[in-house]
Amino acid sequence: MYTDQLPPSDIEAEEAVIGSILIDGDSINRVAEKLQPEDFFSERNRLCYKACLSIMERGDAINQITVANELQLTNDLEAISGTSYLSQLVLSTPTSIHIEHYCDLVFRASIMRRLIEAGSDIVSMGYKGTPNVDTTLTDAEELLFQIRSGEQRGDFTHIRSLLDEYMGDRNSEHENQLHSITRVHTGFEDLDAILGNGMQRSDLFILAARPSLGKSTLAFNIARNAASDGACVGIISLEMSKEQIAVRLLSSEAKVNSKNLDIRLLSDRDEARLMDAMGVLSDLPIYVDDAPIQTIMDIRARAKRLKMEYNLDFLVIDYLQLISGTGRSDNRVQEMGEISRSLKALARDLNIPILACSQLNRAIEQRPNHRPQLSDLRESGSIEQDADIVAFIYREDVYTNEDEWQRKFPTQEYPKDIAEIIIAKHRNGPTDTINLHFQRNWVKFESLTANTGFPAQQTSNI
Repeated sequence: MYTDQLPPSDIEAEEAVIGSILIDGDSINRVAEKLQPEDFFSERNRLCYKACLSIMERGDAINQITVANELQLTNDLEAISGTSYLSQLVLSTPTSIHIEHYCDLVFRASIMRRLIEAGSDIVSMGYKGTPNVDTTLTDAEELLFQIRSGEQRGDFTHIRSLLDEYMGDRNSEHENQLHSITRVHTGFEDLDAILGNGMQRSDLFILAARPSLGKSTLAFNIARNAASDGACVGIISLEMSKEQIAVRLLSSEAKVNSKNLDIRLLSDRDEARLMDAMGVLSDLPIYVDDAPIQTIMDIRARAKRLKMEYNLDFLVIDYLQLISGTGRSDNRVQEMGEISRSLKALARDLNIPILACSQLNRAIEQRPNHRPQLSDLRESGSIEQDADIVAFIYREDVYTNEDEWQRKFPTQEYPKDIAEIIIAKHRNGPTDTINLHFQRNWVKFESLTANTGFPAQQTSNI
């Protein structure tokens, strides 16, 4: 019923944008980040704006004469009806003060046209009747996500633009004027230092350990710390329920014994701590999803929805081996490779770090030295290759009791509740090992103090 209607457009607003730039060349800086040439419905307005962007990139002055020369060089001057059109735009635009308002009108019409185009594509998908419904739904969501996020796909970016953006971020960070987070901090100073002042956007961070060594606990601790630092955090748990995660976070925050919390055996002091902790956690931007069976497509869709609704900064997935693939792979190793590649692609698409917990295989138990290695990644496939950071959790007190330790190292303190965080791979920085203190009663990792410190190299011979 809408086929006989013209696509949404605001030609007057388009002309006002171009006219404002011709009057005041510097005004393009106020709209260049938001408006692209394809946002203009009129071809001649599109050509004019493209010419203005080219001049801006060279650092030359933008005015009626330079734009006409640029259009002449690209053989587009005749397509806009010559210099008379530029003169008309200047005469019809009284001032450039309102260019941002004109920009919003042009951009809105552009979004509506993209929405119509996406709707048409989705209708075509429905008529095709593709056997894989999940793939179709994911493709449909992707179309809408691109509109919402303003993503531009399939194009190369000159290194100059990337470096300019990087330096701009550095300067803004120095001046403490960043509106959005450029790095996500773990909340552990030594770990953040190794990572280069936190996790970079688009990083895939694999946190691996044998069962019951605290990988979920550390992941949730990092999530809480990141949220406290201002990041919007998503947690997708395929192992624990929302309630269990809430209890863990509450126990850690309140420093109340998790077992006592489970059975409601609490003192008045514990109750007071819990109330304070609930107030703190309630104000943090943490969103939890505990759907028991999730495919990589489900995770992608949920993460993108969280990005659209709440501007997601950091995603935690617990844990990798519980994710289902698409079913197209012949074996689990290939499937895990597909999953790890998809998670890395998701981190890049959303421009956020993703921390995914992972199990280690049993090979550790067969070695005299139980410290994990990259080859211990269970069903590793391409996990090691796709990950930007791979960290392991190792606790000596799990494998060596205190009596055995004293026999071998009589002059050294037994490393009770000391966890080594081994950075085995770091694509953009050094590898190293830091130590954290594991508070088992509170299911919480803490930075070491002078009283609890324990050098990692002292345990290297076990």
